[in-house]
Amino acid sequence: MTLTSPRHSRITGTGSALPPRRLTNAELATELGARGIETSDEWIVERTGIRSRHFASPEISASDLAVEAARHALEAASLKGSDIDLIIVATSTPDMIFPSTATIVQRKLGIVHGCPAMDVQAVCSGFIYALTLADAMIRTGSARHALVIGAEVFSRILNFDDRTTCVLFGDGAGAVVLSASDAPGILATDLHADGRHLDILCTPGALSGGSVLGDPFLRMDGQAVFKLAVGVLESTARAVLEKAGRSEQDIDWLIPHQANIRIMQSTARKLKLPMDKVIVTVDRHGNTSAASIPLALDEAVRSHRVKTGDTVLLEGVGGGFTWGAVLLDF
Repeated sequence: MTLTSPRHSRITGTGSALPPRRLTNAELATELGARGIETSDEWIVERTGIRSRHFASPEISASDLAVEAARHALEAASLKGSDIDLIIVATSTPDMIFPSTATIVQRKLGIVHGCPAMDVQAVCSGFIYALTLADAMIRTGSARHALVIGAEVFSRILNFDDRTTCVLFGDGAGAVVLSASDAPGILATDLHADGRHLDILCTPGALSGGSVLGDPFLRMDGQAVFKLAVGVLESTARAVLEKAGRSEQDIDWLIPHQANIRIMQSTARKLKLPMDKVIVTVDRHGNTSAASIPLALDEAVRSHRVKTGDTVLLEGVGGGFTWGAVLLDF
């Protein structure tokens, strides 16, 4: 299918999903204490801003969360699965090595007319990458309505003997419907990667013959990640504003990847934005990697903070090292 017009894309619906199990810092500290790992609510909050997170039970997969979020987004957009002609899922915790989680979502949603479906692996920047790809395909006439989803079950790759990482992450999914539009929605995008920094945030285990060789758990050099993240988040924000011909004063809402409240505060300061213009969900969700930006966006939309016409800056940084931003009029 080739569409000749229009040449813009807009978000027309948002949705999200969280596993039922909510784990507070105090509850997690108790569980870790039984393993001989010392931590506390105060220690976690002071360093990260996280107070709770959601963990998926063993029978819940990334695709299950993605499907629930997608259904909410479709309902918000007043569309059906049969209207979708592109599915992109950003995830680092796919259901299988292959096929893609996107094709599993396609099957579970009953979207049977053969539209393209693919995964994007850019870790915590994954949703930014996926949204940029969907926007490009809509602009070139290859799609009219795209499902763009971030979905993660990061609890599956956490080492619960490492208190510096296991307290940070949670599970969840967020989704948007991106639709062709006569008026601009997505104004500009900016993507980057630098593989020289791959060792500071990675899950290095390799798959061979159905077995995991090496370390299957997430590893992170927190100080190195923090230093790099603060710098690149400012630079990509300024780059996307320049591409769109906008300034810091035009930003109504900043929705950053929900990794650490200190990184978010630093980014806001550098952009001269008050924290009441920053959407914060890290306190309740933890770091949900590729799911964090669409989760936060959906909450902001459904709480009537982000409204039609608002200018929104989305940005993320993740292992790889990857980073990027999207500026849009909602």
